Amino acid sequence: MEDLYNHLRGLEEKLLQPETRKSLEALQQLLAPSFFEIGSSGEVLYKEGITPENIGVVDMELYGFEIHPLSEEIMLTTFTVDNHLTHQRSLRSSIWKRIRGKWMMVFHQGTIAKETYKENRREL
Repeated sequence: MEDLYNHLRGLEEKLLQPETRKSLEALQQLLAPSFFEIGSSGEVLYKEGITPENIGVVDMELYGFEIHPLSEEIMLTTFTVDNHLTHQRSLRSSIWKRIRGKWMMVFHQGTIAKETYKENRREL
């Protein structure tokens, strides 16, 4: 389970990286065909509507990562993100599904947290 934990955490962190967010090809490889997201803004995005321009480059730090098996092929991940650009903290959840041997995100949700953002958090 530790290998899966590290793999899924790595995929979540990859989705926060500028080089991934700027690349439609990289995004296509990580997001399942049926992917949709309920953003912390309240906006719903579907895979076909996601472009590097509308998701933007971010400076976010992920911590408190957990995985919750829903089945052998489906995992729920939960974590917290501090956005260093907006100084907001959000609670995140994603559903990952193994499709043809590859983990792909099928759903993501971000919710603005009541807990306040802390500068220089390094609790990873």
